[in-house]
This record gives sequence, structure tokens and C-alpha cells, in this order.
Amino acid sequence: MKAAVYRGPGDISIEERDRPEIEDPTDAIVRVTHTAICGSDLWFYRGEEDRADGAPVGHEPMGVVEEVGDEVRHVEPGDRVFAPFAISCGECEFCRKGLHTSCANGASWDEDNGGAQGEYVRSPHANGTLVRVPDRYADDEDALESLLPLTDVMGTGHHAAVCANVEAGDTAVVVGDGAVGLCGVLAAKRLGAERIVAMGHHEDRLELAREFGATEVVSARGEEAIEEARELTYGGANHVLECVGAEAALETAAKVVRPGGHVGYVGVPHVESAEFVEQLFFRNASFTGGPAPVRQYAEELMVDVLQGTLDPSPIFTKTVDLDGVPDGYEAMDQREAIKVMVHVGA
Repeated sequence: MKAAVYRGPGDISIEERDRPEIEDPTDAIVRVTHTAICGSDLWFYRGEEDRADGAPVGHEPMGVVEEVGDEVRHVEPGDRVFAPFAISCGECEFCRKGLHTSCANGASWDEDNGGAQGEYVRSPHANGTLVRVPDRYADDEDALESLLPLTDVMGTGHHAAVCANVEAGDTAVVVGDGAVGLCGVLAAKRLGAERIVAMGHHEDRLELAREFGATEVVSARGEEAIEEARELTYGGANHVLECVGAEAALETAAKVVRPGGHVGYVGVPHVESAEFVEQLFFRNASFTGGPAPVRQYAEELMVDVLQGTLDPSPIFTKTVDLDGVPDGYEAMDQREAIKVMVHVGA
């Protein structure tokens, strides 16, 4: 099979790999039809995060079940499924608490199971990981493209809003205008926020944020942006979604949260200094988040997508086939695309 492979900073190669096979009775083999390139993939692509030479890449698979192990009961061959970025058993202490990203038996897609930017993946713990798409939508391309962000960015944006304690009538600030930040805007709107201030640096993305429900946008940088956000929120917001993970974004979130407020953080932290913690300390602000347990939110969000009240698909501003994945990485690295969808097959 063909799959995308990491060969060093700035180098993603499409190579022939062995097709994964059933190894355990809880496994399933999925023929990938859709997948995506994630903003978090750019960390290793830019050489800012370790990744082994030759490692398969990708963690947002959607496809059709080809084969299942003897203990798989929740899906069967022919089912259309999608899967969160984290593999989880669905049965351990942490899965039962809704913390699937802390699964005691968890794994990732870029280990020895094929990588999700390829033609096939092996899903360990298929009962706990794979989410079945209702049959009536199994071949509905529009529905599938709207569901694909539930593998990661829509669930992650939702987790930021939940951790920021967003409720009906609230004012929320979303730090970051990437795919996760834009989905954070959607999530805050879905939870009933009355005012949503989106902070970012790209006018096209902030325009999409407005379409998603942002009532105001801040495009300035540094202290100017912080002052503008604080002015818009009369001294700070009680609900702040940090959707980047970079040091500047964390500092911004810490400075725009209102005393006693809540910061929900879902960007993977890449910081040299943790001075932002002092800001949180003196504001008595809560700081809650981490890797989003996307599996916990999948069915809830899928209902809204399929009934037409939630559509995150506009975050995909470029579509490639599997051979075009290297170009997709470059487009995202150069900020020429918000998020790239990969059509692998029918």
C-alpha cells in the first residue's frame, strides 16, 4: 500500500509499505477514504518535534472497515467509520471517566499500524476507538467531509470550550485562528456564548471566524492585541479558549482572562518560559485542558453535524489526493491553507 512517511524536516515522502494485518482479536483493518493534515503535524515537519526517520504519519482516519478480529462487536466489514486521533480501549478507568486520551491501553496511529495518511490502517481496540457512521450517510460526501473534523480539530475545539466552562449567554475569547481555534469558535457558539472574540493574525481566517459565529475579531499582535481584547471584554473574559500552544498564545490567554475566570487550553504546549503561570496565579484563574478526549464527544457532535446544525468543513481550504500529501504539508507550512483534506479513495 501507499502511505505518507516522514523523512526529515520538510520532507514527507509517499512510499510503498506493507499493508497492516490483524494482530489481535480486538483489531480492525480500515481502508482509508478520507484523512487530513493537522496543524500539530507541522511541529515535526518543521523539525521542532522529534520524529523517527521512516515513521508513518497522520492521525485523522475515516474509511470503510475491511476486516475485524474475533472480539470486535461494535463494527463489521463494510461499515463506514471515523476514528479520533488517539486510540482507546473504551473500558479502562480513564475511558470510563471520558478521558480517552489517558487510556491505560492507548496508542497512536503513527506507530506500527500504518499511519492515517495512507491507504490502510490497523485499529487496535476497534470496539472502543472506531465511530460508526449511520448507513444512510455512509456515501454522502458532504456529510463525510463535515464529519471528518470530528477526528480531531472539532472535538479539540469543543474540549477547549468545555474546559473554559462556556455556557449560554457568556462572553468568550478564542486565542488562535487555525483550524482548532476556528472550531473553538463553532463550539463556543454551539454552547450558547453570546459574544465571541476571535484573536488571530490572518484576515481570511478571521473572516471565517465571523462566519462561524465570532462577534468581534482582534488581528493586532503582542501587547496591542491583549489590550484590544481586554477593552472589548471590559477588562477580560471569564472564558478563554487557548488553541495554539505556542508561548505567545499562552501568555495572551493568561492576560485576557478575567480574575476568577477559566482558560481551556488544548494547544500542545511548546514553551521555553512558563511565566504565564504567574499571570494565572494572581488572577485566581483556572487553567484546564490537555489532549482532547475526542472519542468522548464524537457521538454528540455527530448528531449535530448530521442534522445540519454544525458544519466545520469550511476549515478545509485545500484538498489533495494521497500523492499530493507532501504539497499539502507545504501549503499548511506556508499558511496557504488552513487545513488540508486528503481524499485517499472512494
